[in-house]
Amino acid sequence: MPGGLIYEVPVKAFTRLNPDIPETLRGTLAGIAHPVSIAHFKKLGVAAVELMPVHAWIDERHLATHGLANAWGYNPASFMALDPRLAPNGIADLKQVADALHKEGIALILDVVFNHTGESDVYGPVLSLRGLDNALYYRHHQDEPGALVNDTGTGNTLAVERAPVRDLVIHALRHLVMHGGVD
Repeated sequence: MPGGLIYEVPVKAFTRLNPDIPETLRGTLAGIAHPVSIAHFKKLGVAAVELMPVHAWIDERHLATHGLANAWGYNPASFMALDPRLAPNGIADLKQVADALHKEGIALILDVVFNHTGESDVYGPVLSLRGLDNALYYRHHQDEPGALVNDTGTGNTLAVERAPVRDLVIHALRHLVMHGGVD
């Protein structure tokens, strides 16, 4: 890929309003795999498509009070499941995109979020890691065991220096490569 263009794509926004993509595919990974999208990438000379986060995510709690929603996916709820709004068929949808791009000589890479989760601060929801083992998965202030470290500005910071947390990240990456076809 030396000298190649990496095209960063927000899945929903990229396909949502394109009248040349069937309405049922707009806003989904299948829309990225559609021939119209592929032709666009090829016309631009794209060497790799980088999808913005596609893992299941949630809205930050303050957004609802403003009538807003998280459109970018940087607030993950899971590291192993794709967001059903983007990938109703799960990892098979990602594999379809990878196969379609690879057939045209285009690589597929992902923007992933493994430094925090959508569980936010101590007032955030208990969805996954916090409920499994809050003390293990998140960094806490040494002198305040219940107070989460917030290096990320999102309310929590994953403790990836701990082997089980690091293993989760590695397994999630391996899953994306082996089953989703990601480069």
